[in-house]
Amino acid sequence: MDLGLAGNAAVVTASSSGLGKAAARSLAEEGVNVVINGRDEERLADAVADLRETATGEVVGQQGDIGVAADVEALVERCVDEFGRLDHLVTSAGGPPSKATLETTDEDWYDAFDMLVMSVVRAVRAGADHLRADGGGSVVNITSMSVKEPSSTLVLSASVRMAVVGLEKTLSRELAPEVRANTVLPRSIETARIRNLGEAAVERGEYDSYDDVLADRAADSPLGRLGQPHELGDVVAFLCSERASYINGSAIPVEGGVSRSNL
Repeated sequence: MDLGLAGNAAVVTASSSGLGKAAARSLAEEGVNVVINGRDEERLADAVADLRETATGEVVGQQGDIGVAADVEALVERCVDEFGRLDHLVTSAGGPPSKATLETTDEDWYDAFDMLVMSVVRAVRAGADHLRADGGGSVVNITSMSVKEPSSTLVLSASVRMAVVGLEKTLSRELAPEVRANTVLPRSIETARIRNLGEAAVERGEYDSYDDVLADRAADSPLGRLGQPHELGDVVAFLCSERASYINGSAIPVEGGVSRSNL
């Protein structure tokens, strides 16, 4: 499906790996000019080279820390300088530590809020005027299904990411009608991090093979498998497009039916 995105410009935060990179890839393959971002210069350069192999739009990298306001502003400025516009802002961030509630410190909570919530606030502040220009654009936040189905060991993710959903819902009214804002809620996606954790578990003797790891992780999935990063990325690209022009203020699960929640 041609999403009609060719020639648009997008910023994707925390996108040198993982689901942010998957979103950037799907956009770039649709002809979007994309600025990706990461803290590690070498990994960022590798990601740019990798994405360019399949991109029909341009891909450039901007090193920076989404926890630093000036770096986020520079990321938006790079997009406008390179491509003359900003049509889509996709926010992503790494996951906070896996801990139970009584194991977390005040510093853990403040760090998680800064990484997951304030990084989005900073990006929207920097990009809002550009997003509103030239007919409007979109904001898509990549969060987690933990906001719907929390785990006792993921209290930081489940609690703090809820603020991103609340922010997105508020933005869907504040920035409308020029800009639409939505959230995607991934779960059970086979990212590089999942592969690394699985391979480490095999090395420790917890599983006989990586296939056994995948089978265990997918045991509760109605589809019988984990999702692939591009399946999340394609949903992000769709939400950025005019094909999704009446989807605004929504939090959309991308998890293969694993969730048992009705809503």
